[in-house]
Amino acid sequence: MNIIALVKQTPDTAQLSASMDGLKLSAEGGPRIVNPWDEYTLETAIQAREEHGGKVTALCLGPPGADDALKTAMAMGVDEAILVSDPAMADSDCLTTAHILATAIRKIGEFSLIVGGRAAIDGNTAATAVQIAALLDVPLISYVAHINSLDPSSRTISAVRLLEAARETVTSRLPALITVVKEINEPRYPSLIGIRKAARANIPVWGCEELGVDASSVGAGASSIGWQSELPPLREANVEMIDGAPADAARTLVDRLIEEKVI
Repeated sequence: MNIIALVKQTPDTAQLSASMDGLKLSAEGGPRIVNPWDEYTLETAIQAREEHGGKVTALCLGPPGADDALKTAMAMGVDEAILVSDPAMADSDCLTTAHILATAIRKIGEFSLIVGGRAAIDGNTAATAVQIAALLDVPLISYVAHINSLDPSSRTISAVRLLEAARETVTSRLPALITVVKEINEPRYPSLIGIRKAARANIPVWGCEELGVDASSVGAGASSIGWQSELPPLREANVEMIDGAPADAARTLVDRLIEEKVI
């Protein structure tokens, strides 16, 4: 079976080498990593291939440096990787991104399963994969915490969705697109052999010309949503410690909250 793993490169929020002047936080030039949710994407795709055969293709839309994320995917064990990159595609919103990736998926060809992560930690819209499924007219199963069965011969998948207050079992035909949550598995570490193989890999880059996409239909100019890089203005805050016995401190706190019209 042919499996496509959607991967995004995001800022490493744990090690941002950014500057903060009190009003804005810029991650430009900071360290970049595989979107943490997509580590579960890759592991899910690789496990499915290990069980059922076929191949896994990692697909990423991003700037030229995003090939590092794809090399990590290859080091983990995917078979192929494709970077979709073009200056005209910069600052595309989630729907425009979905159109670009759907076009790339059609170019890849026949597939049985597309796997994506719950969301990306930078935009956190959790919308792109949903929109890709709609554009490709394939079933979507979101927030998958467990795959009960995946049967390429009968072209079916049964999965458990993790909801806020329950779990839901869903069965769908293939091909389909699923998005996964961290409960589904424990991502493997890249192997030494995999790292060496990935370092030598020649990752193809598809731009507007390769995809047959009009440059005017992508990027910020074709997007309805823009990203605000500024943080809200700082607000002054005062901290007051309430001393005394717990019961007395509680009464004082309640009185103060009523006085400030918080309760």
